[in-house]
Amino acid sequence: METSAVNDPLELLTNKGNRQPTFLGPIWNPIAGSIAGFGAALFLNWGFRKPVFSGIQKHIAFTAIGGGLGLFFDKQRDAYLAKRDAVLRHYIELHPDDFPKTNRKKYGDVLESWVPVR
Repeated sequence: METSAVNDPLELLTNKGNRQPTFLGPIWNPIAGSIAGFGAALFLNWGFRKPVFSGIQKHIAFTAIGGGLGLFFDKQRDAYLAKRDAVLRHYIELHPDDFPKTNRKKYGDVLESWVPVR
């Protein structure tokens, strides 16, 4: 990915297909929900003083429900973030003078020299 020498606020909020999701990004919430559902089934059996792996149908159902909830929350979060980005992008388009394009700074230009006092 190429980095430009100028920071454009609209460019930061626009996905032009050049951002690739990470490997765990799209599957993290469904996997975490499935593990939580399976753990809830184990905890429920333990709470009722049954063998923790008894009633395998309950484990399968809780795992599926947890995975579905994880997928649902992932989709809801994506929709919320897309709406937020659209609102921010629209605000920047309406008020371009409040968001000027700035030159990119390096750490060496921003940080001051530091000498430890001993």
